[in-house]
This record gives sequence, C-alpha cells and structure tokens, in this order.
Amino acid sequence: MKKNARLTAIFACSALIAAPAMADPASQLTRINGMGAGAAENMLHDRGFKHISSHNSMGYTYSYWWDKEDRSCVNVEAQNGMVLTVNDTQASDCGHTKDGSGGAIAGAIVGAAIIGALASHKSHHHEDKKHYGSVEDEAHYERGYTDGLHNAAYHNYDRSNAYSNGYAAGVGQRAANLTHHQGRGGYTRSARYNDLNGARASSADGQLNSRGFRNVDGFKSGRTAYTIWYSRATRQCVQMTVADGRVYDIRDIGRHPNCR
Repeated sequence: MKKNARLTAIFACSALIAAPAMADPASQLTRINGMGAGAAENMLHDRGFKHISSHNSMGYTYSYWWDKEDRSCVNVEAQNGMVLTVNDTQASDCGHTKDGSGGAIAGAIVGAAIIGALASHKSHHHEDKKHYGSVEDEAHYERGYTDGLHNAAYHNYDRSNAYSNGYAAGVGQRAANLTHHQGRGGYTRSARYNDLNGARASSADGQLNSRGFRNVDGFKSGRTAYTIWYSRATRQCVQMTVADGRVYDIRDIGRHPNCR
C-alpha cells in the first residue's frame, strides 16, 4: 500500500515535467507490465505521456496518462506498487475528446446530465473497463453508480440493466473506499479485520489471534470453510470464509451463539 501511495504521489508530481519525446500506444508499452513504480513512471515520461489522474478501487490503483502528440489515453493498473497492465482507453478518461482538445466534452454535448454520465466516472468502474456506447445507457449506469456509491436506495425506475450494473459497481467502490472502517460506531475502539481479505488462511488465523480474536466455531461446505471469531474486548463477532487456502470474505456478523 505504501508503494501504491508513492506511485500515485510521484505520478502527480511528474505531471509538471515536460514530455521529452513522442509517445507510443499502449501496445508498445507492455514492457512496463511487472515493473515497479519508479521504472514504470520513467518509461511513461520517456515516451511522452503526461499524468492526468489516479484513483484507488478495490485494492488497485488506476492511473490515466495522456499523450497530446498522437492524442491517446492509456490506463495503468497497479497493485502493491507493481504494474499489472497497461491498456488503451477512451480519450474522455483523460478529459479530452478524440480530436485531442481538453475539456471539450462540455462544449460538444448538450445537457448537464449527459455530461455527468460521460465525464464523472472512469471506465475502470465498469467491469469491462469500457463506457457504454449508448449515451442513455451511460446515463442510467452513472445514476446507478452514484446511488450505490452513496448508499441510496436502489431505484431502477427505468428497469435498466445499465442502472443495475452501475449500482453494483457503486456499492463495490463504496466498500473499497471504507476498507479502513470496521462497520461499528460509537467511541469504543474496534479491531481491524477487513485488511485480511485475500490473505492466506494460515496467515489470517494468526493475525486474528494477535488482534484479540479467538476461534469459537466453524464448519465446511464442499471446499469452502467458514469460521467464527470473537473478540471479547471489542465485542466483535466475525465470520471468515476460506476457499482454496485464501480468505474469500470476512465480515462482522453481529451475533452468533458462541460470540459471548
């Protein structure tokens, strides 16, 4: 996570540096896959890309880079300070139109609602990392995304699949934004556990023990194991789901007969 933060910070600062050379499209940037933050940022600048923005989502960092020479926008996906993929993406993700003009979306499209649908979220919010081809679907998706992100009631009055997909993506982003929060209010300190999602089961068991939890129950269903953990000090009752040796899900379930 520290490396991710460093990557984002360096990307932001490096946007002030003039691009020394003409950039290549994403297909010619695949060498940065697997690179660390420093090497990746240097190569992007050497190829003439300027950093536009960075966003964290579901444990990943998405950085958008624009090359004004060939009017291309690329998206760099990183995790734990290492580049996973680099892909061509839409010019609007870099705040430009296909002709390369910055901020021209507002001038080219009439209607604030449509503008918001096209410009207010990045394509990585979509599962396929692409915006909808239909402006109407994109507007439905954006409304759903906003409702899910802000925990508003599901209100799909258009009966739109795009709204439904957007709402699910918004709920996922909200969960990612709140990984630091344990879902409890008040003034009593609570123990961390959300950070164990994706961890190896043996490591997660040890971490829960070190944080004051004890295993109070468990059962298996096929290849999936469910264990219940309780912290008497914080009165947290947590269920951990393990599949293929890794934590698939971990959450505070509030109550269980053995959480006492």
